[in-house]
Amino acid sequence: MFVDPGRDSADLYILNHIHPNNLLITQDIGLASLAIVRNVHVISPRGKTFKEDSIQTALDFRYLSALERKKGNYGKGPKMFTDDDRNRFIKTLCELLSNFEGESAFKSN
Repeated sequence: MFVDPGRDSADLYILNHIHPNNLLITQDIGLASLAIVRNVHVISPRGKTFKEDSIQTALDFRYLSALERKKGNYGKGPKMFTDDDRNRFIKTLCELLSNFEGESAFKSN
């Protein structure tokens, strides 16, 4: 799928085509926060589950980091992606998918 080259074009496309109970894998906290309110399951590539009750904290940290960058204070960037991150992602994804499977198996009976 091709989208306009605008800054948020891909995010807008995703939000316009995602449905409740879909799964979204993203490291974009802003996109995650918009998807959560649409009852979308959101996890990061590192296996962190974004939930409605904790997303505001992540948004606050993102805002504070942006303020620091405006002042010229740049952090070290994200940590290197590790095997632990990959394993946490696999575990979280498998748990979420098994919940979906359980729901569909329950509904068909």
